[in-house]
Amino acid sequence: MLLIQFTGLSGSGKTTLAENVRHLLIKNNYKAEIVDGDVYRKTICKDLGFSKEDRCENVRRLFNVGRNFIADNTIVLMSVINPYENIRNELRNHEFVRTVFLDCSVDNLIERDPKGLYKKALLPDDNLNKIQNFTGISDVFEIPEKADLTLKTDAETVSVSTYKLYNFIIFNLDTSI
Repeated sequence: MLLIQFTGLSGSGKTTLAENVRHLLIKNNYKAEIVDGDVYRKTICKDLGFSKEDRCENVRRLFNVGRNFIADNTIVLMSVINPYENIRNELRNHEFVRTVFLDCSVDNLIERDPKGLYKKALLPDDNLNKIQNFTGISDVFEIPEKADLTLKTDAETVSVSTYKLYNFIIFNLDTSI
């Protein structure tokens, strides 16, 4: 089976692509589940903050959830910012893990800003509504050195990215059999 660990800044399209690809996989008789960082931040990761250590622990916990699905012969789409190369490489040590980088410029993300997070992250430091430690603005995001697939989500349509990801998954399933 396969676990896709997404990596990309907030708003780059991780959840959208995961949902689209899950739908295609299920439509074509594959078992697929999304392990979404935003969802699990409210449950098994609610005790974690946004320090580097907590972010890495968050990814490890999501990976463990994903491993349970893998054991059930299910494709896992792990949708999380996943900003650090060391934790991505830790997961890549498992032969069933592939890394997909959703590459989108910060300028484009600031313009899109569907959740209004960039607006809050860019507020003056003395503003009480400012989001501190926001990945890509006031906290680090390490560009992956070894992505198995890079999707340029600010240059291609959602549909194009969806089909590239779907085809990548199918190809990797065929080569892992």
